[in-house]
Amino acid sequence: MEDNSIVALLERHGVRPTANRILIVKALAAGRHPLSMRDLEIEIQSIDKSNIFRALTLFRERHMVHAVEDGDGATRYELCWSEDEDSDEDEHMHFFCEVCHRTFCLYDRHVPDVSLPEGYRVSSVNCLVKGVCPACGRKRKC
Repeated sequence: MEDNSIVALLERHGVRPTANRILIVKALAAGRHPLSMRDLEIEIQSIDKSNIFRALTLFRERHMVHAVEDGDGATRYELCWSEDEDSDEDEHMHFFCEVCHRTFCLYDRHVPDVSLPEGYRVSSVNCLVKGVCPACGRKRKC
C-alpha cells in the first residue's frame, strides 16, 4: 500500500497521518493474516510498544482496524476497509487453525446478524471458527 493511499485512509477516518501511524498501517496492510501486538513490534522495531498500542486503540475507535480474538487468547489486528469512522461494513469471519495456530480471514463469510433482547446494545461481534486449515489437513494425511 502506497503512502498516499495510507494518508487518504487515515484522513477518511479522521486520524491525523503521522509517520508512526503510516508505518503501522503499512505493516497491517502487508500482513497476510491478522497481526498481534508482538508481530507488529517485530515488524516495526523503530516504534515502541506503547506507541503501537495507542495507535491501534485510536484505529479501533475510528473503525480503521478490526480486533480479532484468536483461538490462543491473543488479540490480532487487521485493517478495516470500511468507508467511514462510524461503521464496519466489512466485518467477516475468521478461522483459527488448532495445529499451526494461525488466524485466517474468511473475507467471503460475513458475520451473521445478532439479535439481542431489548435493552442490550452491540459494540462489536467477533466470529471465530476453530479447526484445521487446508495446509495442516494435507500434512496430516501424509
